[in-house]
Amino acid sequence: MAWRLVVRQFGGPDVIEREDFDPPSPRPGQVLIETEAIGLNLIDTYYRKGLYPAPLPLALGSESAGRVVAVGEGVSDLAVGDRVGCVTGAGAYATHRVIPAAQAIRLEPDIAFETAAALMLKGFTSCFLAEDIIDLKPGQSALVHSAAGGVGSILVPWLRSMGVKVIAHVGSAAKAALVDSDHVLSCPFSELAEEVRSLTDGQGVDAVFDGVGQDSWNASLASVRRRGMLVSYGNASGPVPPILLLDLMRAGSVFVTRPTLFDYIAAPGELQNCARRLFDRIRQGVVKPTIGQRFALVDAAEAHRAIEARETTGSTVLIP
Repeated sequence: MAWRLVVRQFGGPDVIEREDFDPPSPRPGQVLIETEAIGLNLIDTYYRKGLYPAPLPLALGSESAGRVVAVGEGVSDLAVGDRVGCVTGAGAYATHRVIPAAQAIRLEPDIAFETAAALMLKGFTSCFLAEDIIDLKPGQSALVHSAAGGVGSILVPWLRSMGVKVIAHVGSAAKAALVDSDHVLSCPFSELAEEVRSLTDGQGVDAVFDGVGQDSWNASLASVRRRGMLVSYGNASGPVPPILLLDLMRAGSVFVTRPTLFDYIAAPGELQNCARRLFDRIRQGVVKPTIGQRFALVDAAEAHRAIEARETTGSTVLIP
């Protein structure tokens, strides 16, 4: 008997329930995966709370890795026993999962299941943030919030490998010790812009990568140089409040974008290209698998509490 975790009403971690089910046979163009490891991501908490709308009941999770145990009609490039990962759709918090074969990411033997589950979604996010939104050149500068977290711990070394000077911001001195960057700050948001300006000769940074949201917005806007880019990609502290376009003018004709990964891997080939870039950087040692926490899948509610309280470092995986 297979089982999964579902949400029947939006709310706190306590709304997560276990549900038994019979794994369905894959339809044409699909594969059935037996799960080995699951990635925990803040976006999972957004769906659980209803911040991102989704129909109920909701099967939680988008990122998992495992083995193909059945293939549907018309699937020719995958076979039973193949090692694959997936970062799209819903239902990753499960012992078994059916996905479209086109969304399966083949895992070579040197990429462990836990590594894939821990790094795919956050690594793909870091990939498009670093390389696809703004063309940062060697010697330019960036501020990265939550630099010890899941995305931040990948994004910082990725940017530095490109020659970008990175100012990393974290929530505590203890987390600062975990980050290797050009500069690491753990000051309150109210003091951050002044610190950033002092490190950039008063100019501010060329780009800010902000996954915190509400609490960090003002500090981020005040840290960008004239005509710089503010990339707001997450809502760890809540969504950014409504803004006035005049605020962007007053900040120095600042550009702002609110991207999501799935718009950057939607076209044919983009997902596999993103995976190739991430796995290459893992092999080069630029991106190092840092699994800070492991939880049993049955303890997913505790994992949600930990990530929402910003008590986690690196990546977190759930094990069925």
